[in-house]
Amino acid sequence: MKPGKNDIKAHIKFEIDELELLQENTWQMAESFGLDSRIANLTGKRKVGFYSWDLDCLESVVSDLQNSSKNKEIADRIAIKIDAGYKYIKTKGV
Repeated sequence: MKPGKNDIKAHIKFEIDELELLQENTWQMAESFGLDSRIANLTGKRKVGFYSWDLDCLESVVSDLQNSSKNKEIADRIAIKIDAGYKYIKTKGV
């Protein structure tokens, strides 16, 4: 999806363990038009901008990860950041 002039980005910084978990699961982002490669290239040193459709894909991946007991704590932290991103986009879009 190509962003329009009124589309808003939410900037999120992932911690190293959160980023590693997302990078291990980029295969679930295959139909996200480049999000998988963007996540794979992140180093965790700075915030990265995501549009609402990027957050939709990340939310789907994290939802699956929250169901696994091994990674639930990390996935929960990522989910909180995604929710904050959604809230930011909604408040700026109004």
